[in-house]
Amino acid sequence: MTEVHHFTYGIFNPIAAYLLAFMGSFFGLLCTARARDARNRSRRNRWLGIAAFAIGGGAIWLMHFAAMLGFEVPASPVRFDIALTLASLACAVLAVGLGLLIVGHGRRSVPKVVAAGALTGIGVIGMHYTGMAGMSVAGEMRYDTALVIASGVIAIVAASVAHWFAISVRGWARISGAAAIMAIAVCGMHYTGMAAMSVHLTPAGLDDVHGIRPLTMIVPITLITAATIVGVALSALQAMTEEEFTDGAGTPRRGAHAGSSNPWSLKQASMPATGRRPSPRPVPLRSTSNS
Repeated sequence: MTEVHHFTYGIFNPIAAYLLAFMGSFFGLLCTARARDARNRSRRNRWLGIAAFAIGGGAIWLMHFAAMLGFEVPASPVRFDIALTLASLACAVLAVGLGLLIVGHGRRSVPKVVAAGALTGIGVIGMHYTGMAGMSVAGEMRYDTALVIASGVIAIVAASVAHWFAISVRGWARISGAAAIMAIAVCGMHYTGMAAMSVHLTPAGLDDVHGIRPLTMIVPITLITAATIVGVALSALQAMTEEEFTDGAGTPRRGAHAGSSNPWSLKQASMPATGRRPSPRPVPLRSTSNS
């Protein structure tokens, strides 16, 4: 068994990983709070989908690979396979999305939260070990069974708590506290899974190391982070705008903008139905009498 480093850049990696987990959880919980206020199923599913990308893509997947940038095997190069890395992203988003769909509809209940937490937790475990399978070193990676089971238990418990928060918390303070707890659980699961791994080098293994360098991952991670933030923000703004100008059935609200096909056109909304401006009425002149 060779030496491995999990904190190559010191405290930077765990802090960056925690901040990504916190921000993804925070935005995801904001979206689930909006989903609970949605008036129809399609709008609720839309908010839950945005939350799945925020939590699965941001709080879990981005956190994982931000932490992995600090992983190093001094006696071997470390490379990442792009296909398996992207597969782990899809696994995280789908697992969180399915769990949110389970708890996001119907009455709130503990069995639904437990079922959704188990499903999402298994998906998060799949994300982690799929990402680890996409990592190539000059040798073999082995895992301690007890720590792997411990990481799985943490993932399922953390996912269950996250789903309970998703259908319960409101307000900035409570959402911030819930996001902080979720970020601790996600990071705890990751580093427990990493502690389970050991590397056993082989003399001829250097020729089998293929993929991209860890630091090169900064570019796709940055692009995916920016795309996720922009996509989540635009989707949320569009959904909020539609909810502002339409009622629960998706029809325009009665009011100042109801007569206009373009809700932002104040000029068109202020025009009468005939399309012509009313002519001003003549002001009668008062007669003056000479005293």
